[in-house]
Amino acid sequence: MESFFKSMNVAASGMTAERMRFNVITQNIANAETTRTENGGPYVRKYVTFREILDSTFSDNDTNSFSGVQVDSIEEDSAPFRLVYDPTHQDADAEGYVRYPNVVALKEMVDMMNAQRAYDANTAVISTARSMFNSALNIGRQ
Repeated sequence: MESFFKSMNVAASGMTAERMRFNVITQNIANAETTRTENGGPYVRKYVTFREILDSTFSDNDTNSFSGVQVDSIEEDSAPFRLVYDPTHQDADAEGYVRYPNVVALKEMVDMMNAQRAYDANTAVISTARSMFNSALNIGRQ
């Protein structure tokens, strides 16, 4: 019974983390053309890093010590901004170049697909665990 709830918790933590990742990706896509933010510069692409959650009873011999995943941090990408020559743009520098965010829409779409697939995989784990639990209950009733 404990392993049933543990597998559900692991999958649920994965779903929560992937939902945060999905939200950050959509924020990146929405700001892909934002040349001026509250800080004065162009929007900076963000990405999510995860970390594993371990049971407090962790030991080197324990293969069941993993108990989930969570968002560790939301980092800013250090990739350079895109420079586009447009001297008529209000944010153009003295040479006529505009600094656009370091967001590449194609990369964000691929990341979004990966986040969606990971979310779906965690949903399948929960569905399968629930089905197995129901089957075990039915066996006990017979």
